[in-house]
Amino acid sequence: MSLQHHHLALAIAALTTAGVPSAAFAQTIDDRADASEAATLETVTVTGSHIKRAAISGVGPVTVIDAEAIERSGVTSVETLLQRLPASAGFGGNQTNAYWADNGYGTAQINLRGLGINRTLVLLNGRRMVNGGTGANSSVDLNTIPVALIERIEVLKDGASAIYGADALAGVVNIITKRDFEGVEASVRYGQTTKGDGEEGAADLVWGTTGERGSLVAAISYSESREVNMADRQPCGLGESDGRLVCVGSSATIGGRAVLADGSSVNFNQDPDGDGDFYEPYSPDKHNFNSNPYLNAVNPIKRLSFSAFGHLALSDDVRLFTELMASNRRSDQLATAGSLGLYRPVEIAADHPTNPTGQDLLLQRRRLMEAGTRDFFQDVDTFRVVAGLEGRFGIGWDWSVALNWGRNTGVDGSTNVANLDRVDQTLDRSVCSDAPGAAIPCGDYLGYGDLSREVLDYILFTTRDTGGNEQKSFTANLSGQVFELPAGWVGVAAGVEVREERGWRDPDQLTVLGIANSNQQDPIDGEYLAKEAFAEVAIPLLQSRLLAESLTLNAAVRHSDYDLFGADTNYKIGLDWQVVPALKLRANYATAFRIPNVPELFGGVSEGNLTTTDPCSGWSNLPSSSVVYQNCQASGVPAGYTQLGNTILTTVGGNQDLEPEDARTLTLGVVWTPAFAEDLTLTLDYFNIRIDNAIQRIDGSTKLAVCYDTPGLAHPFCDSSSFTRNAQTGEVDFLSAQPVNAASERVSGIDLGLLYQFGIGDVDAALNWDVSYLRRYDVQPFPGAEEIHYAGKITGGRGSYARWRSLGSLTLAQGPWSGAYTLQYIGSADDINASPGDIGDHAPSLTYHNVQLQYAVNEAFDIAFGIDNLWDKRAPFIQSYTDANTDTMTYDLLGRRWNARFAYRW
Repeated sequence: MSLQHHHLALAIAALTTAGVPSAAFAQTIDDRADASEAATLETVTVTGSHIKRAAISGVGPVTVIDAEAIERSGVTSVETLLQRLPASAGFGGNQTNAYWADNGYGTAQINLRGLGINRTLVLLNGRRMVNGGTGANSSVDLNTIPVALIERIEVLKDGASAIYGADALAGVVNIITKRDFEGVEASVRYGQTTKGDGEEGAADLVWGTTGERGSLVAAISYSESREVNMADRQPCGLGESDGRLVCVGSSATIGGRAVLADGSSVNFNQDPDGDGDFYEPYSPDKHNFNSNPYLNAVNPIKRLSFSAFGHLALSDDVRLFTELMASNRRSDQLATAGSLGLYRPVEIAADHPTNPTGQDLLLQRRRLMEAGTRDFFQDVDTFRVVAGLEGRFGIGWDWSVALNWGRNTGVDGSTNVANLDRVDQTLDRSVCSDAPGAAIPCGDYLGYGDLSREVLDYILFTTRDTGGNEQKSFTANLSGQVFELPAGWVGVAAGVEVREERGWRDPDQLTVLGIANSNQQDPIDGEYLAKEAFAEVAIPLLQSRLLAESLTLNAAVRHSDYDLFGADTNYKIGLDWQVVPALKLRANYATAFRIPNVPELFGGVSEGNLTTTDPCSGWSNLPSSSVVYQNCQASGVPAGYTQLGNTILTTVGGNQDLEPEDARTLTLGVVWTPAFAEDLTLTLDYFNIRIDNAIQRIDGSTKLAVCYDTPGLAHPFCDSSSFTRNAQTGEVDFLSAQPVNAASERVSGIDLGLLYQFGIGDVDAALNWDVSYLRRYDVQPFPGAEEIHYAGKITGGRGSYARWRSLGSLTLAQGPWSGAYTLQYIGSADDINASPGDIGDHAPSLTYHNVQLQYAVNEAFDIAFGIDNLWDKRAPFIQSYTDANTDTMTYDLLGRRWNARFAYRW
């Protein structure tokens, strides 16, 4: 029995969606015309189901990006393709927002529906991938996947925890690699902006062989992207003043900003050739620092990978398959010189030899510009090995078993970081010396240029952090047809999975001790074990009836048992109704869940005195009818109690008592292939997602205030897991600001799709359009809190939630020539933090135009040329963002750029 898989999954994509622009959709439409012969087609497994079938049936809206579209786009990284999808929103790491990446600097992700990168499940060939980054990360780093080996990408925009397990709340991205490749292909790509910067290049070598017993394909890929300085796109940070935009710099000045004992603010000399003892009243317009020349709009990255995929027939019905992938990423981010005064106060006495003011002073900020910029760096290695067996038995039964091991390790850090203990020593005249060659030189921090090279060498060091992620899993799957009903065969699938995940991160020792001039961090190390079993069934209910060409019930259930959280069961049920040949209706309802990630669970737990107001301070002076009075009295707080000071010892860090997030998803879809235009497919899908028990970090002061404002102490924050009081004194002796399961989120909207193939003379044409409308995205941080409405808004850190997004393409082909014109539309959105009428209170709608042209010189050699952002559209000014004055997660900073690709096969 043949074990060859059908490799044209695109032939069924048109039944579910209008996907990403792709010339391969011509094949889609031709194959759809032969749907009546589906029974003769070999069955395939498609994203969203484990049941093999001749056509996608009720698995939900799927977008497909094929190899031709990837090649023609000229991109060198997967996230560029995925982040253009209309279903992508909010935050997702890439080269232009490296400083915002909460999954680790230099990483790249996809964020479906804007629900968070850790709520989109990324698969490689239908199996999980290890999380990526520099340690204890929460999602897959797309940098690890070589573009040259991608056969297609299937994006399921529907909850799928019943099919794949945890984290598939918003959807699933399944990246499928090339398998049956014969020969050798070498390709090179180069591009840059029309300003002459942002160079980007890639070289790929793919080799493959196919024989009677199996096949093997391997590839070596290298890509490199160079930096673009921020000032070359935005000369300075902007702010509104007197109705116009002006340069607004950082108050961390290079000369040093200080407050004197008399309360006045002064700034010290900022001229390297000036008087080192000069100071004057601080003026933001005069003294603030322009950071943009010392930041990058695009940060450099280098990627090197080796991959091999193969299978070998051990018998007519059993074959061995293997997957091997190893990659290295080296990335950097330019940062301004560090500033003193943020993480530890710098107090200089009036009689200190370096203090020209004659008063005690607090040096609020002093940027160490004499040392130059800082360089954040990452060196990350990732490998993944899969080995398994698959086969067939009986009539239509398939089975597979596989072991999957992935490991990611990284080193990261920053240059020119100050050791704060040593800074203190250089100010302590009892231990430092002005003598040449002194072991501890004395430093003068009041005035730019006053710090000697000896002092800088003494106080500055390079941090070095290490970390990683590891994933081990075993899977066993079985699918087939159990019996035949009048409407057709009943398909089933079942399987088990055992998976162990671990993440760890060891910050530099000086960072752990709070000595480094940066955020204090604690080590993280944690792991969990999951044991899961699933079952899936597809039951044909009707066939060849009036108003029911076919009607299929799809159902799935998955039971998960975690050693940390206990058991959870999720299910999915759907109907696939082919009303008439031209009209299909589908509906899916599912439950889903996301487990807390390693940082949320095991992030270093520590205590610190944080500024917090105790609502019970002075409660006995309030009216006895007030809620606070009654609650404080009921809590046993003594009458006359007064809070001592303005801080409370607060516990922060991870929380091992967290529970999984719960979600419910509903999708309703229509697929119309009108008889008057047989090569036209229109789709409409409604989606509604509700997430409860969502993980959120709540400040301790907020928990106290909400608890005592709730009648009868009925709020969940009144639980002892949030805070406790001393029974005698009434003081808060435990207060938690750790993450909790408190939030709820609601998302709904509509996806529209159009796919049309037609001819213009002897030119083959295909029009593909994908539109997404975000009706609502509401977040309630905790019970009783006011909802935050994100739909139609641009946030200050979560990215953009424009209501309308669209991606469309017109593809043309004639003989050796082919090309595509692509439009990416981003609708208007209001800045959630700006006041109406302010400059930058909203971003207008924006359309990016991309054009690609390809010419096949002969069967072995082809060339391609493309221009992105053809009309050089500039990113809009947005008030909430300081970096580049815009939302770097949504808008293009580079401007017009070109790329060329050459490929040769033999």
